[in-house]
Amino acid sequence: MTPAIALLKKAHAEYRLHSYSHAPTATAYGLETVQKLGLDPAQVFKTLLVTSEKGELLVAVVPVAGNLDLKALAQAAAVKKVEMADPHAAQRSSGYLLGGISPLGQKKRLRTFIDDSARQFSSLFVSAGRRGLEVELSAEVLAQHTQAHFAAIGRA
Repeated sequence: MTPAIALLKKAHAEYRLHSYSHAPTATAYGLETVQKLGLDPAQVFKTLLVTSEKGELLVAVVPVAGNLDLKALAQAAAVKKVEMADPHAAQRSSGYLLGGISPLGQKKRLRTFIDDSARQFSSLFVSAGRRGLEVELSAEVLAQHTQAHFAAIGRA
């Protein structure tokens, strides 16, 4: 059991787990999830870590069908600028491996932002903390358990 699932179980949150056999050669983890589980790419969200000009790590949750708008995230976080975090720093801070970073159950609680588009779905999919393991839950449940803010941070 991953820390993400442990957190949801402990909170008695409503969620469903979905698993698939992760291909070791896959590097587009979100797209692999879409293909293997037959999902809408707009409903599958990736977890990205960025760092601000002050060195603060932030979590961004955006659809795999698009990209993170760094300027929009900086504005939402009320910082001057953000850039993608060093992969090793992201793994160290979250406690998860790349491709399996969940916004839930991270080692350190970081400010988290979820793209507004998540609200249009009754449920969305995010990593459950391991490659090949996804958790399906509502945007509200995700926001509650990550203390996240919704903002228009994704772009097609």
